[in-house]
Amino acid sequence: MPRRITITEHLSIEELQQGYRQAKSAIESRQYQVIWLLAQGKKTEEVVQITGYSRIWIYALIKRYNQLGAEGLGDWPKATLRERRKQNQGAKPLIGDFEQAQLWQFLQEQAPDGGFWNGRKVADWLTSVTGKSISRQRGWEILRQMTFRLRVPRPAHTKSDYFEQQAWKKN
Repeated sequence: MPRRITITEHLSIEELQQGYRQAKSAIESRQYQVIWLLAQGKKTEEVVQITGYSRIWIYALIKRYNQLGAEGLGDWPKATLRERRKQNQGAKPLIGDFEQAQLWQFLQEQAPDGGFWNGRKVADWLTSVTGKSISRQRGWEILRQMTFRLRVPRPAHTKSDYFEQQAWKKN
């Protein structure tokens, strides 16, 4: 039989209900509701049905509440969304402006093997320049991002008769 979830009594059931009803955001309200329902003795399955949160998220919320109390509920950590977005500048670009300019110059010329540029060749070239392992797919994405496209002639049928082809063509 599964263990019961224990909730640390940072707040009484009445205080949890009051927090649920007076929360300023929907996120905070739902999280207070989860803790309030569990503090009343409801099973996790019932709380999943009532709130729509997954069991894993409920366990994470309970862990955070048990560690931090009411400070762990709501849009967490307690910083405004705008402040947190300013701190998150996103991932650094795979190649910088200098490498992109170099790649542009190389793409103007023929590929090293004499064929056409493709994702594998771009990835190999970027791997040699940056020292980072770059996949073929990322090479293709960078090639497309730089508005290049693969220009490969259509294959000719090897068993076709040249004279029949000429007769078939319109004049």
